[in-house]
Amino acid sequence: MTTHADSPAVRRLADWDHDRLESLAEEYDTPLYVTDLDRIKENYTRFSSAFPDAHVMYAAKAHTGKSVLEAVLEAGGDIECAAWGELQRSIDAGADPNALQYTAVNPPDRDLDYATDLAEDAPGLTITIGATDTLDRLQARGYDGRVAIRINPGIGTGHHEKVATGADAKFGIPYERVPDVADRVRDEFELVGLHAHAGSGVLTEGLEEHCRAIERVGEMARRVGDENLEFVDVGGGYGVPYREDDEPLDLEKTSELVRDAVGELDATLKLEPGRYVVADASLILSEVNTIKEAPETTVVGVDASLATLIRPAMFGSYHPMLNVSAPGREPEPVTVGGPVCTSADVFAHDRPIARPEREDVIAIGNAGSYGYELASQFHSQPRPAEVALEDGEARVVRRRETLDDVTRVERE
Repeated sequence: MTTHADSPAVRRLADWDHDRLESLAEEYDTPLYVTDLDRIKENYTRFSSAFPDAHVMYAAKAHTGKSVLEAVLEAGGDIECAAWGELQRSIDAGADPNALQYTAVNPPDRDLDYATDLAEDAPGLTITIGATDTLDRLQARGYDGRVAIRINPGIGTGHHEKVATGADAKFGIPYERVPDVADRVRDEFELVGLHAHAGSGVLTEGLEEHCRAIERVGEMARRVGDENLEFVDVGGGYGVPYREDDEPLDLEKTSELVRDAVGELDATLKLEPGRYVVADASLILSEVNTIKEAPETTVVGVDASLATLIRPAMFGSYHPMLNVSAPGREPEPVTVGGPVCTSADVFAHDRPIARPEREDVIAIGNAGSYGYELASQFHSQPRPAEVALEDGEARVVRRRETLDDVTRVERE
């Protein structure tokens, strides 16, 4: 019997039930996000089982949907938040505020106001700071509670330069300044941990560089006295294969390399997977509305757009695509784009897909991480609905917006 821990390491687009997807598109209309909550629980449990003596938190920014947060909590996970809204949404989903970790990156006043007010009744809340200026602002609010220091290890990793946070001056205290900052935190707050995040989307072949950053975190923990720290948090960034021929992350090797890199610690090791937990648990269904033969390509127009999924336009990201209406048709190279008036609104160029026809349903895979989270109302397009699958049942967890939803804030 398959358990959450030994479920398949990756769910390819071809593994979904195509007939069910087509029926969901018919019942709930398109574009439509479909999220498998059972898969989220499997992914979290598999990852945490690979690090049995570590504390694994879910990085909420990957997908803050209430049903997703509830699934993580049901699987036994805690939640790491990067903004006040994520703190509130985690609490609304049932999280204990004492178990939350708030990683403040240039936090606006409202964020710090919310976090410090929350800590008055939830002293277990941890605030992770990446600038001494944030310490000044916390002190001005009368906060003297739990603080972790975010380190800038000077090494960035990941699938794109825009997510290589470990080498970006925006993130964390410069490495050699950490001991002095730790002394200050000990004097004025409760120093509970160190934190770093090198980058995002790391697969097995990128682990060596990723672990170089983790080594520096472990070294700094020992310099500042890890025996007096509660935890050392090496962040997330663990990827999933977006391309069909990419191999999934080797979790056994990852666990071994990360443990070796961080070295001997008295403090508890923390990790914060986000993408790994949700990416392959969600996809987008979109209907074909236009077929246009152009001299250089065949253009397939769909009703999803960069407002539905911005990752291809923002990062040049590859997302697998499948014609779920007729997967057995002869594949043809096509360019798939949406209705937004910009050349950036293209999901794929010259991609071989089973020959699309009008009203076919196209699935866009691996949409769970930074998919709905970055959806917008560009072109006054209402955001799509989201349907969750759990225990064999489907339910709407986010209704489709209407134009009234788009314009309501202008009238209030």
